[in-house]
Amino acid sequence: MSDRQKKFILPEDEIPHYWYNIQADMVNKPLPLLHPATKQPLKAEDLYPIFAEELCKQELNTTDAWIEIPEEVRELYKNYRSTPLVRAYGLEKALGTPAHIYFKNESVSPVGSHKLNSALAQAYYCKKQGVTNITTETGAGQWGAALSYAAKAFGLELAVYMVKISYEQKPYRRSIMQTFGAQVTASPSMSTRAGKDILTQFPNHPGSLGTAISEAIELATTTPNCKYVLGSVLNQVSLHQTIIGLEAEKQMEMAGEYPDMVIACFGGGSNFGGITFPFMRHNILEGKKTRFIAAEPASCPKLTRGKFQYDFGDEAGYTPLLPMFTLGHDFTPANIHAGGLRYHGAGTIVSQLIKDGLMEAVDLQQLDTFKAGCLFAQAEGIIPAPESCHAIAATINEANKCKETGEAKVILFNLSGHGLIDMASYDKYLQGDLINYSLSDEEIAENLEKIGSLA
Repeated sequence: MSDRQKKFILPEDEIPHYWYNIQADMVNKPLPLLHPATKQPLKAEDLYPIFAEELCKQELNTTDAWIEIPEEVRELYKNYRSTPLVRAYGLEKALGTPAHIYFKNESVSPVGSHKLNSALAQAYYCKKQGVTNITTETGAGQWGAALSYAAKAFGLELAVYMVKISYEQKPYRRSIMQTFGAQVTASPSMSTRAGKDILTQFPNHPGSLGTAISEAIELATTTPNCKYVLGSVLNQVSLHQTIIGLEAEKQMEMAGEYPDMVIACFGGGSNFGGITFPFMRHNILEGKKTRFIAAEPASCPKLTRGKFQYDFGDEAGYTPLLPMFTLGHDFTPANIHAGGLRYHGAGTIVSQLIKDGLMEAVDLQQLDTFKAGCLFAQAEGIIPAPESCHAIAATINEANKCKETGEAKVILFNLSGHGLIDMASYDKYLQGDLINYSLSDEEIAENLEKIGSLA
C-alpha cells in the first residue's frame, strides 16, 4: 500500500488573514495610471466616481505589503477555502516525467473558479460604503458568475455585460448568473451609448472584454448609487487573489517541497498574480530563482507579441490610461473558447514584472490547450476550464523538458476553474470543429499604429 499524500489542505484557522501587495516590494514600481483628459498621474479620488473608495486606495497602494482581509470576507472564504493543493501523480505518470507536478485546485469554489476571491472582497467594500447597485463585464462568464453570488451575499443589485460571443457559446454561465439574481446583457448592446456606437460601426461585432467594460462603466457612472467592479487586470484584483499563493506557500511546505516554476493561464492577470506574487516576493527579497510563466492564447498574445505603452483598458476609452503590454484597445480577438483570456492588455504590475525580467510568458495554440486539457482530465479526473488548459499545456511542455534532461523539477500550476459548464467547447474540439488562430506581425503592428501614442 502506498502512503503517499495526494492532497494538502489547510485547516480553516490557517486561512490567511492578510492579502499580499507585491507593489510594496517591487524595486521598479509600475508607472502611474494617467487621467485620460489631463494625462496627469491619477489620485485615488479621481477613481471614486467609478469604484468603491477603499478599492481605489488599494489600487494605488505601493507602500503596504500586507492588507488585512475583512472578517466578513474571510468568513465567506470559509465556504470553500482553503482550496486543495494536489500532487498530480496521474499526470506525472501519463507523461513519464521525473518532474513533481502540483496544482492549486481553485475549481472547488461554489462558482467553479478563482474569481470568487475578489468578487467577495469587492462586493463587501461596495456594501460597506452604502452602494446599492454594481455593474461589471464578463468574458467566459466565470467573473460574472462569481460576482452574482457575491452580490447576493451582500444584498447588492448586479447588472452584467457579457461578451456577445460568450453569451451565445456559454448559455449555462448566463443561467448561473441569472440564478443568483443578476441581470445579464449581451455586449455590445443597444442599452448604452458605447454599445450603440460600436454596433453602428460594426453591426456583427462579436463583443470583447473591451466593449463590455465600456458599457459597464457607462452604466455605473450614469446610475445613482452604483459602482463598477472588475474581475481582472487591476492591482486590487491581483491583491485579493494572492490568497491562492499564500495558501499554496503553506501547503508546499506541508508537502516538503518548493516550486522551481509556477505557471498560470493569463488573460488580464488575476489568477496568475494570485498564485505567483506570494512566491515572487522570495525572488525579490531573498534571491530565490523560481521561474514564473504566464500562458496566454496565441490568438491574443499581448505579453509575447504586444507593445508596452499607455493604453485604455476598454474599447470606448472610459478607463484611465494604463501602462501595459497591449495589442491596442480596439483589438478584437478571435472567437476562441477560452473567453476569459480574450483581453487586449495586461495588468500594470505584470507588465512591469515582464519588463524587469522577473517573469516570462508563452503563447499557445487553441488545439494544443484542449489536447492538454483532455490528457489532464483522463489522468486526474478533473475537466479543466478552457482558460486553465493553457496553464496545463505550459506545464506539460515544461514536464516534457524535465523528461529529456532527467531533472526532477517541482512545477506548481493554478487550476483556475473547472470546465463542466464549457462542455460545448470540448464537444467542438472532440468533433474536430475547432481551429487554431494566428496573428501576423503586420496585423499587430497595424492595430498598434492605429491607436498611436495616447500618453
